[in-house]
Amino acid sequence: MTATAALLVALGAAVGAPLRLLAAHRWDDRRPHGTLAVNLAGSLLLGALVGAAVGGHALALLGTGFCGALTTYSSFAVQSVALGSRRGAAYAGATIGGCLVLATAGYALAATLF
Repeated sequence: MTATAALLVALGAAVGAPLRLLAAHRWDDRRPHGTLAVNLAGSLLLGALVGAAVGGHALALLGTGFCGALTTYSSFAVQSVALGSRRGAAYAGATIGGCLVLATAGYALAATLF
């Protein structure tokens, strides 16, 4: 990895992480709607980037940096446990299924357009 790529990842993360914090602060209450939203949006965007064959510095900035910082597995895992067995399983299923569907949709749409 070049120094430029590392800086681009950091720049993307500097935008993605605060957006995740804002979404969680705004929409996570009794149910983690903010975390679900950023995970779904990040999956759609990363799928679209890969489907459009974006690479190099643009992928470092937008894919690894922005999407990597916007989405969160650790919060998803802790929230799934905290919700209890039934609600946690439903949340986990919605997150995993939704992220897979949206990543596939983003990939397919971008591959078709680009």
